[in-house]
Amino acid sequence: MQLSTTIREYFHLHQEEIRSRICILVTEMVKEKTVNVISEKLTEHPYLKFRGEEYRVAELVKRELDKSAIKYEVLALHPGRPNIISHQGLNRNGRRLLMPAHMDIVPAGEGWNTDPYAVIEKNGNLYGRGTLDNKGPLAAILVAAQILRTLEIDAKLNGELQVAALSDEEAEDPDGINYGIGYLVEEKLINPTMAVVPDIGGNMVDIDVAEKGRVVLKIVATGKQAHGSTPEKGINAVYLMARLITEIEKLQFDYELHPVLGKPTLNLGEIQGGVAPNVVPGICQVYIDIRTVPGMTRDKVLSQLQACIAKVGEKHFHIEVISWNEPHAIDPDNVIVRAIQKNAVEVLKIQPQAIGQGGGTYAKTLNLHGITAVGWGPGDDNAFHVANEYVEVKQLVDFALMTCLLAIDLVG
Repeated sequence: MQLSTTIREYFHLHQEEIRSRICILVTEMVKEKTVNVISEKLTEHPYLKFRGEEYRVAELVKRELDKSAIKYEVLALHPGRPNIISHQGLNRNGRRLLMPAHMDIVPAGEGWNTDPYAVIEKNGNLYGRGTLDNKGPLAAILVAAQILRTLEIDAKLNGELQVAALSDEEAEDPDGINYGIGYLVEEKLINPTMAVVPDIGGNMVDIDVAEKGRVVLKIVATGKQAHGSTPEKGINAVYLMARLITEIEKLQFDYELHPVLGKPTLNLGEIQGGVAPNVVPGICQVYIDIRTVPGMTRDKVLSQLQACIAKVGEKHFHIEVISWNEPHAIDPDNVIVRAIQKNAVEVLKIQPQAIGQGGGTYAKTLNLHGITAVGWGPGDDNAFHVANEYVEVKQLVDFALMTCLLAIDLVG
């Protein structure tokens, strides 16, 4: 009997058990508030001693791997922010498939109908912060690894499957230190030859082969504080920033339209200024998110923003680059995409297509370091980073099945 047939029959016969295991594991993970924010916002989350605290979920991951006697290593730049990489297969043919999911989450925010850290199942969906991004997919690939061990299929793989639970995906700190995928690839601590990153949504019909670059900028306007009754004695930093925002809103970047990624975008997502109604604000700052396409350079983007500033008054403004990630794009006709499409058509009766996206995943870092990676996974891409985040349970079970089949096809 072919290994793929064995796996499909196992999933058919144990559907409810697999479903239950995934749901229980997701529920346990979501209880852990592994919220990741930049350092200056840490005080807004008093339950955190440090950013992320991914060790809380890592303990659950290690428990599950230990249950099935799956070998793994713990790699950590910070003891509370570990990365767990499991190893299955004989690693004889040089093909190593990495499937990394992240353990950190964004803050819950407002607007929830239920406790964001207590999973609720309703109409076949699991609701809670992290159910989709990225603890649900993490639970699915962990259960897949366990099933490969149960069936002793992992001992027949000529290559290697590396299921990984990683830290530090959701927030890039201004200090530039990365505790997750950046740390692992820069220090050459992992050695995959290919990767599937389950962190894009798209209900498994989208395969991410290109991602825009992400730039986060902080612009500070400095005026002069004064009493609110004598505003003429001060320089209102909020007014200065308002005039700059008007210029930025009209900004058209220099770029070439990309066949997959399209055009760049700019979003002014945060503004802070003022201390009281009766005080002329001396400081106002904004955070800007820019998604770039290939061909856009750092110098050109910054020079265009400086041109906007020059129209308002250069002496009052300062730009700080918080983070800068380059865009990437790979050939959509590659072995990973073909393997996903073949199995999805045969098993799930869907036809995934290669796409580009504005969001960023681990696939970017891997591709920029020479490791061919695509994004592909379960869930609705409109459910990321919003109140009442959810994921369909059936898709998690299907993704566990697909993980097993991809391991056979891609590592052999």
